[in-house]
Amino acid sequence: MVRVLVAEDVRMLRAALVRLLELEADIEVVAEVERGDAVVAAAMAHRPDVAVLDIELPGGDGLEAAARLAESLPSCRVLILTGMGRPGNLRRGIAAGVAGFMLKDSRPDELVSAIRSVAQGGRVLDPHLAYAALDVADCPLTTREVDVLRLTATGATPREVAATLHLTYGTVRNYLASAVDRLGARSRMDAIHIAHEAGWL
Repeated sequence: MVRVLVAEDVRMLRAALVRLLELEADIEVVAEVERGDAVVAAAMAHRPDVAVLDIELPGGDGLEAAARLAESLPSCRVLILTGMGRPGNLRRGIAAGVAGFMLKDSRPDELVSAIRSVAQGGRVLDPHLAYAALDVADCPLTTREVDVLRLTATGATPREVAATLHLTYGTVRNYLASAVDRLGARSRMDAIHIAHEAGWL
């Protein structure tokens, strides 16, 4: 019997997913949560074999929950459900130890098969997501530009970034300008968005 935790914030979708899985004789849904920050506690209480996590959850997204779950309960494997194939999410997921990625518009039998495969130690990646990841160019940014953009994305000012990275204020401004130029962005925020979507941050 494969024990499953389901994390989905939309009540109707969560109920439909649970009902779908309950039709399978070898799958038991042992926990349901609607927030990313509730995943670890529910997993520790119910010890699922597989956590099926929506990538977009309140209280921390599915990838953040997956990373925390990998630290707290490594025996629980994670399958992420996503509505769109952002290459950056695939990279974050791999770093978090996610065992599978499925698009939300996959057929129900494909999802059930993916859960079984993940439970048995396999990895599952929707082909459309794989192609999206392969279609991204190499990062044009330098390591320092990535560092500066990453800190700026957290809301840090250029002066705070300079203090954190032990750089001068002018150097940080130059790195930001260079990153905007290299990415063909309109602004710092646009550069952060482009780099995040591509998985470079």
